[in-house]
Amino acid sequence: MTMSRSWLAASAAALALALLLALTLAAGSASAAGGAEAPAWHLEKVLPPQLPGESSEEHLRRFPVGLGKIGDIEFFAPNRGLLITAGNPPTIPPGLWAYNGSEWHELATVCGASDGRIAWAGPDEFWTVSDGRPGQASSERPPPLEDNTLCHFKDGEVAGSYASLAFSANSYQAMHGAGCLSSSDCWFGGELLPEPEPGAKAQSGAFQLHWNGSSVTAEAYPAEHAIEDMRQFGRYLFESVRIGQGDHLIESESPSAPPDLHLITPIGVQPTFISLSPGVPHYAPEERPYALDFPHLSSDEEGLWGAADPVPAPKESAHGEVTILRYSGGAWSQVLGYGSDPPGGNPFTQPGRGERQNETVTSIGAEPGTPDAWLALTSLENTSADNGGAAPAILARVSASGEVSERQTLPSAGEGVGPKGAAGKLVCPAANDCWLVTTQGWLFHYADEADRRLPEDLDPAFSKLITFRPPDAGIPAVVPDAPPVDDSGLLGEVPQSSGSLIESPSALSEPGVPVPLLSNLHTRLVHGTTLELRFHLAVKARVRLLAKRRSRVVAQTPMRTLAAGNRKLLLQLERSKWPTKLDLQTHALAALPTTSLRGASTHTVGTGLVVLPHTRSFTEAETLP
Repeated sequence: MTMSRSWLAASAAALALALLLALTLAAGSASAAGGAEAPAWHLEKVLPPQLPGESSEEHLRRFPVGLGKIGDIEFFAPNRGLLITAGNPPTIPPGLWAYNGSEWHELATVCGASDGRIAWAGPDEFWTVSDGRPGQASSERPPPLEDNTLCHFKDGEVAGSYASLAFSANSYQAMHGAGCLSSSDCWFGGELLPEPEPGAKAQSGAFQLHWNGSSVTAEAYPAEHAIEDMRQFGRYLFESVRIGQGDHLIESESPSAPPDLHLITPIGVQPTFISLSPGVPHYAPEERPYALDFPHLSSDEEGLWGAADPVPAPKESAHGEVTILRYSGGAWSQVLGYGSDPPGGNPFTQPGRGERQNETVTSIGAEPGTPDAWLALTSLENTSADNGGAAPAILARVSASGEVSERQTLPSAGEGVGPKGAAGKLVCPAANDCWLVTTQGWLFHYADEADRRLPEDLDPAFSKLITFRPPDAGIPAVVPDAPPVDDSGLLGEVPQSSGSLIESPSALSEPGVPVPLLSNLHTRLVHGTTLELRFHLAVKARVRLLAKRRSRVVAQTPMRTLAAGNRKLLLQLERSKWPTKLDLQTHALAALPTTSLRGASTHTVGTGLVVLPHTRSFTEAETLP
């Protein structure tokens, strides 16, 4: 009887254990089937702006909408993102939208762009390349407005707007690249400088602007290559250019393989442009550099990626092919392209497929935490009129070794929606977290189900709608031809006579612009370790000079109040703590005088970083970021 009870107890325990194991396996299978879904691309449903008087419940019942042509999408953090759009009238005006981890919402009804760019300068600070505002009149031709102005957003408002009058020697050109190394070191570049007016001084190079912390100044890129993309990696800002057949090469460029990647060092207002000759891209025999377009850039903590497409080549050149480059661990590699020899050949550009069937890369997104990047792809066949303008979006993942995987079209068949446009810009703020925008203004989000919604970002700088853009020099000042009606007096008051109105020639001339606070900066070393900085102040100002070694201050002058005129500061340096950059901080104590645009000097500088004297040159032997 005792043995029987023991056997029954053991049998019951074994049965309970078996039942528990079965339940655990069943739960694990259910989790694998649905609860722990692998990351996947899904359409992100973006609702139009909430109408006045519309309740939240009513707003949530509205149909999603495409946001129109999206020029750029960038993230500061996985739950803090921005995109800039040309709008989708009449529902979506041009402007900016923000992502807070839970949803996309309208952020600004100003500073939108046909093909704009976004550059983060800090957690609550960013820049946009935006369209100009109509207002300039021309009897011959309308002034260009697309992508040729800047908006500086800071702390939930447009802190500054920068533009220029059209058809003048210093007019802003269309900009395609934007990037910031810090809040006081941002760069914007684009088209080649136009031919000067007859009798004017010749100019060459590409249009480029620099924000130095207090002013925007023109800093032309020396070579005649249009600037197309910018991306920070490490402590450098990388810049990609388009090599054109008729481009003028500078002395440091090789005619057989001029570099299409350059970097800007964070040294000062006088930029240090370094041409990179890393041995990539590799060109096929008889292929000219202008048979390959500029590299689209993307970076994460581990590497910098570039993706360049072939362009129609003249008869004297062999055809190019889609080329993928990567810089990591101090070395460049050609992941795909001529000489990479992937199994089966280049999966995107293969001989004999024809131009319509060959695919091109519209954007690349490095995925943090992995050695991979996502590619946004398209082709002439995909975007042809046969698709009714609503082509599917094509995506693929490429590894650092050149393996292409996870090729797919969006939306997937299981989503129950039709095509939403070809693939456009692509960005990955974190591992298993990527965003794609389409040519029709729709968004797709790559994430696992558990992280598809993140803790909501409640920063007030991204919660209120921004509707005001400050005036800028892009629209001429309107001078009234008669005094306004005096309607400020009370009933029975006799208004004072204003006398006769005489037209002032200066009032009818072109509008004035403020002169730079600082000009004529010169630095030199006295006795080897004393830095002398000479400059001219336009008005009385408070001035302090900081010497920094990377981000640490190693020497500084006290804040001094100096009168207008030629001034100098002396700063004692230590050889063991030699600075890598200088930061000149100023605060004007009077209004800056103005000058006409025609008379404005192009050689003055604003406040901000200044150049160290005798800064050593960068050599190829040095390790990049």
